[in-house]
Amino acid sequence: MERIKKYFFKNFEAILVFIVLMSAAFGTYFLKDLSIVLNFYYFPVLVGAYLLGRRSGLLTAILSILLVIVFATIYPSRFFTPNTLLQDIGRLSSWAGFLILASITVGSLYEMNKQQLYDLQNAYVGILEILSKYLESTDRYTKGHSVRVSELAMEIAIAMELPRTDVENIRVAGLLHDIGKVEVSGEILRKAANLTIEERDQIDKHAEKGAMILSSVGSVLKEVVPIVMAHHEYFSSNENFKNDTIKEKETPIGARILAVADSFDAMTTDRPYRKGMPPWQAREQIMVNAGKQFDPQVVEAFKRVLDKKLETI
Repeated sequence: MERIKKYFFKNFEAILVFIVLMSAAFGTYFLKDLSIVLNFYYFPVLVGAYLLGRRSGLLTAILSILLVIVFATIYPSRFFTPNTLLQDIGRLSSWAGFLILASITVGSLYEMNKQQLYDLQNAYVGILEILSKYLESTDRYTKGHSVRVSELAMEIAIAMELPRTDVENIRVAGLLHDIGKVEVSGEILRKAANLTIEERDQIDKHAEKGAMILSSVGSVLKEVVPIVMAHHEYFSSNENFKNDTIKEKETPIGARILAVADSFDAMTTDRPYRKGMPPWQAREQIMVNAGKQFDPQVVEAFKRVLDKKLETI
């Protein structure tokens, strides 16, 4: 059932176009007015071009034309009359031409807008990467941490076959997950000795502070805020692990992914007070805590991603 649900949401646009096209086909069979029937085919073509691009729109147009040809072959009297045969053929040809033209036009506009959006998105992510590097520039131990976490979290999300928008939000959250540390003293972040209770409290609250900072931006990062807010929450509902644990259903999947990616990078990176673990050892630590600190499904996806990386080393 879960696979069907994932497939449906992943291919929702294509399924919608197919349903609308089949509706047009049924209309061709039941409706008597040919002009209404032919105009009805514009809807699936325009929907296909708008949602899926020029190629899909053109394919939908061609399929629509083929359907009409099939119906015209089976029921010629509904499409042609002996006295106006040439006019009827001309009308159908004009309809087919305009249908193809409409699909190409709308599809081209879709792809132009998509490219512009893609360029804007890349610029946006690039700015975030610059920001994250700037925030980490004062600490050689965490330099590049956010970018690495972002990339790993994105790879895990892709391995879990999450929707593209979710993957992008997780990617952005990875870049900004430690932004709350701007309000934490650099001396505390770089401190090699044991932290005091007050100092530990400052660091523990960086996720909450980060969420507050991002919330002030407005609706642009509204999907990212909950991920940043909860990326240090434990997966398990067992209070022995953490008093302020929140339940799985209340924790965004992005936060659960970020928790694994963040922990892995933290474990494998040198710190003032310890050397970083080798990747295989950090992998084992994360596996041991699956179902406790980490979501088991996320850990499984993480293992696939990391094992693939380690094979290439």
